[in-house]
Amino acid sequence: MSVIQDAILWLNDPLNWTNPDGIISRTVEHLWISAAAVALGCAVAWPLGVWMGHVGRGGPAVVTVTNLSRAVPTIALLTIFPLTVIGFGPPAIILALSLFAIPPLLANAYLGLREVDPEVRDAGRGMGLSGWQLLRKVELPLAVPYLANGFRVAAVQVLATATLAAYVNGGGLGMIISRGFGLGLAAGGGQVLAGGLLVALLCLTVEGLLALAEKALLPKSLRRVRHRPPASAADALPARS
Repeated sequence: MSVIQDAILWLNDPLNWTNPDGIISRTVEHLWISAAAVALGCAVAWPLGVWMGHVGRGGPAVVTVTNLSRAVPTIALLTIFPLTVIGFGPPAIILALSLFAIPPLLANAYLGLREVDPEVRDAGRGMGLSGWQLLRKVELPLAVPYLANGFRVAAVQVLATATLAAYVNGGGLGMIISRGFGLGLAAGGGQVLAGGLLVALLCLTVEGLLALAEKALLPKSLRRVRHRPPASAADALPARS
């Protein structure tokens, strides 16, 4: 049989879904690890990015962080953290994945605040708004499209990257692929393909759901904005001089 037929047979086996180590269990584990990593990334990146965007400082630092994240090999961090005092297990994986979530969250938060029209800020100040009131009532609502876009990019990126956690026994859907490779491509090729399809389907599903949520949560007054945030806010940041 071909690898595709093997993958179909593997996916059609009910035991591969319901076993304690099966697809359902691994999917829940994958989602939990990814959600925790993105939540940690939000807790770090959003306050920092919003503050820097509000005061108009730190643009070069955002560019540097984003560029460094692109230069660091994914598997390197996933391997290094378990070898530290943190040890093997979910905490090390979540911490490593959160570092990949921070750059898009930070860049979009910063850019969202900086893209607010200066005339709007001046109007808010003219109405007597304090710095905190201006941030809460004017800048943050206008930055919602960028914050939501950054969250969606970070979530899908972490979901895809979490697959590699299996190489350090980190769990998730990557374990299905890893064990397929362990059997050899002749015997486990179908399982490898099935695992890859499951990861791709999960990422596409989350991407679609977050896109719908982004549209639903966007204030009606902002739905008529003529431009859409760039797919990667880091690409729209000014070059470092």
